[in-house]
Amino acid sequence: MAFAPVGPEASFFEALDQHRASLLAALRRGGGEPAGGGTRLASRFEDSVGLQMAPHCTRRKIKSDSPKSAKNFALILKILSMIYKLVQSNSYATKRDIYYTDSQLFGNQTVVDNIINDISCMLKVPRMSLHISSTSKGLIAGNLRYIEEDGTKVHCACGSTAVAVPSNIQGIRNIITDAKFLLIVEKDATFQRLLDDNFCNRMSPCIMVTGKGVPDLNTRLLVKKLWETLHVPVFTLVDADPHGIEIMCIYKYGSMAMSFEAHNLTVPAIRWLGLLPSDIKRLNIPKDTLIPLTKRDQMKLDSVLKRPYVTCQPFWRKEMEIMADCKMKAEIQALTFLSSDYLSRVYLPNKLKFGGWI
Repeated sequence: MAFAPVGPEASFFEALDQHRASLLAALRRGGGEPAGGGTRLASRFEDSVGLQMAPHCTRRKIKSDSPKSAKNFALILKILSMIYKLVQSNSYATKRDIYYTDSQLFGNQTVVDNIINDISCMLKVPRMSLHISSTSKGLIAGNLRYIEEDGTKVHCACGSTAVAVPSNIQGIRNIITDAKFLLIVEKDATFQRLLDDNFCNRMSPCIMVTGKGVPDLNTRLLVKKLWETLHVPVFTLVDADPHGIEIMCIYKYGSMAMSFEAHNLTVPAIRWLGLLPSDIKRLNIPKDTLIPLTKRDQMKLDSVLKRPYVTCQPFWRKEMEIMADCKMKAEIQALTFLSSDYLSRVYLPNKLKFGGWI
């Protein structure tokens, strides 16, 4: 054993163990959800991968002798030259570093970001293979140890302090854990509250991750690596609103912008643990804690409902339809009106024990 268990009795994890067994069985069958250069605008959906670039998508040509694309062509060559030097010297730079080498030439950070994504797509390699790293904003805590590429030994504790998600996920090795599940928490405030409530210790062995809202590349890569290494159930805890659902979909199915790298980023085995729109009525959450959907919320919800992967998630669709019908949303913090520690001591333990995920 890598860690001394201090959590619930073994019987508590029966539903989780059954769920993991079904995930492993699906993996052995080689299909279904649990399995893991052109433009990045044309995407298709595959159940076992998520959103990915269509094989026969529209292509965009950039010519050196065209007045319209001459500058963009020159910028691509400049960044390719910088990438070549990084690879040759075995050094790394962030997109921000590249932008500041000549901020006047590039104009803004978005230009650099788009060109780097285009190069990654064109060469069909992950961004890290170009020696372009990303700044991590995510955090991780719980029953986990690993060694980083430079030999640094990381021990993620179950206490009140989390560890920053590393900037080189590909370099992580010797992952050690007894975790029964991985919980992705949408917001940093909720993540910190769970740590303060000693959730990791009481539900040990487990791992918690947060991308602090919309996840950065490294947080998504880490979740993917943990899934591929451990094959334990992965759950999301997000607000019962269109924005929270969108974030959950990014982890599970990916995004259009990064569809060319879907195989490295998506975890279709992810399940929605909470907060479910149906929980609002079931738990009698006070109406004065709910928030009316804005016009922007309704547009986002309509957009998600039309996405191809929703057709294979009837329970997700039902939850979103409940939200659309009542025209209300709720933050996870609404549970504190039931009791200050309801989330960590009642809601999540019951969901995990009795299989309350979809």
